[in-house]
Amino acid sequence: MITPIETPWEPDLWQQELRQAFRSSRELLKAVGVTCNQALEKPNFPVLVPRGFAARIQANDPDDPLLRQVLATAEENRTVPGFVTDPLEETAEHVSGTAGLLQKYRHRVLLITTTGCAINCRYCFRRHFPYSAHRPAVAQGALEAVAANTEINEVILSGGDPLLLDDIAMANLYQELNQIPHLQRIRIHSRIPVVLPERMTPQLLRTFHNSALPTVLVVHTNHANELNSVTHRALSTLKAQGIWLLNQSVLLKGVNNSVEAQVALAEALFTQGVQPYYLHMPDRVAGTSHFFVTDYEAAKLYQSMQAILPGFLVPKLVREVAGRAHKVQLELSSQTQQDFTY
Repeated sequence: MITPIETPWEPDLWQQELRQAFRSSRELLKAVGVTCNQALEKPNFPVLVPRGFAARIQANDPDDPLLRQVLATAEENRTVPGFVTDPLEETAEHVSGTAGLLQKYRHRVLLITTTGCAINCRYCFRRHFPYSAHRPAVAQGALEAVAANTEINEVILSGGDPLLLDDIAMANLYQELNQIPHLQRIRIHSRIPVVLPERMTPQLLRTFHNSALPTVLVVHTNHANELNSVTHRALSTLKAQGIWLLNQSVLLKGVNNSVEAQVALAEALFTQGVQPYYLHMPDRVAGTSHFFVTDYEAAKLYQSMQAILPGFLVPKLVREVAGRAHKVQLELSSQTQQDFTY
């Protein structure tokens, strides 16, 4: 007999919340009481912000770090040398040879499960990704490719955001993955537990609970203000099902590129039961140059984080380099290996 799993939210509430999300810069700015002459009303990459996330934006503050992550501005239209549509070469044939599947590393593959997210982050590294060539309708071929390659021991569900799959689709996908004998775990990368916590439905949690393969969930949180009592409830329900909770954030100018912001984030994550995992250098994606942080600044910041935080709360400072077999940790140069006050 399956033990009932209870969550604070009705099963269809998350879909209602998503339908009511802000899809206009004008409406978003009005809701948070901010005027911005640089806001784009019809950007190439659409605006999408759940109202629950927007409620955490500090009213009347045009520099709020949460607002900066989601408001489309004219800065996105700047053409900057070196900022390209596919800096990680994810459309290269050796990476995306099978529709719906990206294989950058030998033993891990990334399964494109959805073409959209619950929030459109303005720094998104896949804002130009050709989802039409990787639509979920062809994912069965991707699963067959995983089953045929016995070197693969981990499938990473991505997108878009994989938790946009409805409960039935997620249960079916888990059932198929559990039937592949050489898989050892399933990893999910998602912003949804933070931006749309109502998605944690009883059936979704039951899918995780009943899986023979353990689930590792990497949430994407960039600032402590994204976390509150509602996200804590969502993350607690996930942890109660034995799910490993990690966090991956991106180092973003004007959002979290200060020691104070990084320390507050690490401590807030710990309070909510999440282990800091990666602090990513921003990718050089066209339309995101205004978020860019230099290696020098990042190294200085990171050294100060190490001096303040216990080691288990210091994420790895990394970048992804196209063609490399793993994430690359940022090294402190001889210039930055000094006693900085930041």
